[in-house]
Amino acid sequence: WRPTLLADIRGQVLEAGVGTGRNLRYYHHTVELMGLDLSDAMLKKARKRAKASPCKTELIHEDATRMKSVDAEQFDWVFSTFMCCVMPDELQELAIEQFGRVLKPGGRFRLLELVYSKNKSIRKRQELFAPFVERVYGARFDRNTLRYLEQSSRLKVTSTSFLKDDVYLLIEGIRQE
Repeated sequence: WRPTLLADIRGQVLEAGVGTGRNLRYYHHTVELMGLDLSDAMLKKARKRAKASPCKTELIHEDATRMKSVDAEQFDWVFSTFMCCVMPDELQELAIEQFGRVLKPGGRFRLLELVYSKNKSIRKRQELFAPFVERVYGARFDRNTLRYLEQSSRLKVTSTSFLKDDVYLLIEGIRQE
C-alpha cells in the first residue's frame, strides 16, 4: 500500500513520524522531503534507508507537537503513517495544529492510522492483542485522530477510507485558505 499512498505526492513534503524510513523509497524523485521523528534510534535507521530514496531527503530530530525548526506555510503535503495512534489524545491535537501551521494554504494531508474495527471477530482479536500492541509499538486503536482533524480550524477532511478491513483508516484533506 505504500507505493499507492505516495504515488501522487509531489512538491515540498513533510513526513511526520518518519520512523525507520519505510516510506522513503516510494517518494517520487521530484519530492523535496523533510522527515521528522522524535526517536534518534528510528532516525538512525531512516538515514540508512534515505540513501536509497529517489528524492531529496532531510531527516531531523523534532517533536511533531512543536515543530520549532519548521517554518509556517512551507509544505505542499503532510504525510504520516501510524503516528497519531501512538500519541495520547492531547498530543494529537497539538500535532494536528502544527500540520495546519506548516502546510501552505491549499496544501494537502494524508494520514494513515489504526482504529478499532466494527467487525466483531476482528475487534475481538484487536482487544486481545491491544495490550501487546501498546506495549511494543506504543499504538492504540482507540485514538480520536479523525475527530481532532474535523475540529481543526485550518484543516478540512475531504475523504476517509479503509485500506485493510476497517482497521487502517486513511484520512485525507486540505488546509483551508
